[in-house]
Amino acid sequence: MTTPQSHIPVMLSEVVEALAPREGGIYIDGTFGRGGYSRAILERTQTNVIGIDRDPDAIAAGQEMVAAFAPRLTLLQGTFGAMKEMLDQKNIMAVDGVTLDLGVSSPQLDEAERGFSFQQDGPLDMRMSQTGSSAADLVNETSESALANLIYTYGDERFSRRVAKRIIEARKEKPITRTTQLAALIRDVVPRSKDGVDPATRTFQALRIAVNDEMGELERGLAAAEQLLKPQGRLAVVSFHSLEDRCVKEFMRTRSESAPRASRHEPPNEKGVKTSFLLITRKPQVPSPTEIDANPRSRSARLRIAEKTIPSIPTETAA
Repeated sequence: MTTPQSHIPVMLSEVVEALAPREGGIYIDGTFGRGGYSRAILERTQTNVIGIDRDPDAIAAGQEMVAAFAPRLTLLQGTFGAMKEMLDQKNIMAVDGVTLDLGVSSPQLDEAERGFSFQQDGPLDMRMSQTGSSAADLVNETSESALANLIYTYGDERFSRRVAKRIIEARKEKPITRTTQLAALIRDVVPRSKDGVDPATRTFQALRIAVNDEMGELERGLAAAEQLLKPQGRLAVVSFHSLEDRCVKEFMRTRSESAPRASRHEPPNEKGVKTSFLLITRKPQVPSPTEIDANPRSRSARLRIAEKTIPSIPTETAA
């Protein structure tokens, strides 16, 4: 079983510096994991942190930390896309900062029984919340064309049609239920790349994203953060692949002065709504060579930061 200490927060100092925690402020750690960002924020100054995680194991592992920082740390189980509704129930209408560390956590990846990794045998699961349809359900029930499109879109796998066809052939003989079973099927049809990346990497990424609706969750989470942040509140997002980073980039850009316009005399967007963010990073920050050496999983990380500039705008305006 993976211990809480096994998780190394990516770009920890950069994220905390980006949030610039203020005494008495309220900060959301939307991907609590094993509490690395939350701990650093709480130790920085006398702040309050609300940690959110859909994984019940993360919430359970964080209870000692809740006791250690009482009453400044609160943990909520759920998806960060629903953070606005969860905070409404706590009568918290605005916060000073939000951070999201996207993708799978090290404890989830390292524990074979969670089914995220193709490097060790386990059930083909991949559910962060441990509820709902699993990756095994997806590969055994999805049509060949839909499976190929999913693997291509979320995994950027150029051999997606080969992979989908091989999965369909294999599942006719028996269900695909184990991680190593699926990885072997993929390796049958996808050549190993020159950089040594395992052929199963992109397909496993695609399935994980689909099982957990990670892109939909990211869009909902960014919109919720925009609604919750106070003016001068910071949004700091760490992504790990181009699909995530592009989503974060476009969200921040279209809500900033960088939003494209047909004419410089036109308002910031077609609806005439004032821009709501100032871009703190126009290009993403990346981990230092020292961090990558110490934690190879950080090598693809990208950090984007934006600062809220105006109060939240209601979704509907009274006539």
